[in-house]
Amino acid sequence: MSRQTEDRASLEVLDFNARGASAATAQKHYGEALLQAAQADDRIVCLTADLTLPTETDLFRDQLPERFHQVGIAEANMIGIAGGLARSGEIPFVHSFCVFATRRCYDQIAMQVAYPRANVKIVGVIPGLTTLLGVSHQAIDDIALMRALPNMTVIEPSSPDQVRASVAAIARHEGPVYLRLKRADGTEVVGDPASDFTIGKMRVLREGQQGLIVACGMMVYIARSAADALSRDGIEMTVVDMATIKPLDPALVELARRMPLVVTAENHSIIGGLGSAVAEMLMENDVPSKFRRLGVRDTFAEGGTTAFLFEKYGLSANALVATIRQALAQPAP
Repeated sequence: MSRQTEDRASLEVLDFNARGASAATAQKHYGEALLQAAQADDRIVCLTADLTLPTETDLFRDQLPERFHQVGIAEANMIGIAGGLARSGEIPFVHSFCVFATRRCYDQIAMQVAYPRANVKIVGVIPGLTTLLGVSHQAIDDIALMRALPNMTVIEPSSPDQVRASVAAIARHEGPVYLRLKRADGTEVVGDPASDFTIGKMRVLREGQQGLIVACGMMVYIARSAADALSRDGIEMTVVDMATIKPLDPALVELARRMPLVVTAENHSIIGGLGSAVAEMLMENDVPSKFRRLGVRDTFAEGGTTAFLFEKYGLSANALVATIRQALAQPAP
């Protein structure tokens, strides 16, 4: 069987069904964390746009039905309702797929959440290239959109522990937040304990002197895999988990200044996301390091399994290793 035929075989509907089955039995780290936060703070309410199961809010619905609002397929209305609830003293957590929670209702978020600093938490699942459903469901510009809004905090955790810790943190945080989450499907890699999660603070996961990888979300695991591979050849990289993409941790500047190379890795367009945020900060602080970005280039992607798409669009550990090797081999400016 040719490689192309194998790739096509991996896109069969059976694969879609299998993924749905695995998601149904996966542990709901986000849903459990939200329920725990709501049981501790009765101001927290939950809204969803006809996506209760995929957003794990069925746990909230079943335990706290009086504080659960199913608004139907109406994200713009959901944001408006959330803005009103926040003005009444409640803390709304609103839920949809990333692409619908941001782009479809952008004006409502800008005017009814970001501008008045409403205490609304926007939670999106299925980030970037993690869906078989193609362009209409691929959120490759959501970070860029949310970063552009004044007053908005943007967070993408990298592991189940980080998800739980970030939910607790944003529940305590006063102001609008966009939380970007991989949908749990049982394949999650358990990360380091994240009980010290602090909004706006990066985590240094590995230390090396030959370069710095700054990653967020699913790309953190890939960054660590790439660093392991490079280490076997004597190339030691520092790896940073930048869970808070806005505001970016200013400590990154001094860390990057000591590195000959900085590479960002994100499951998002290279335009406007983590890579852009890091580039802006480093350039504004006169950091002279070489700089590369790994992410979706300026293109829409086809539908497919995550592994297939990550390989095809250059989000794999192999692609990251190749980028770093190539950059290190080039003479310094």
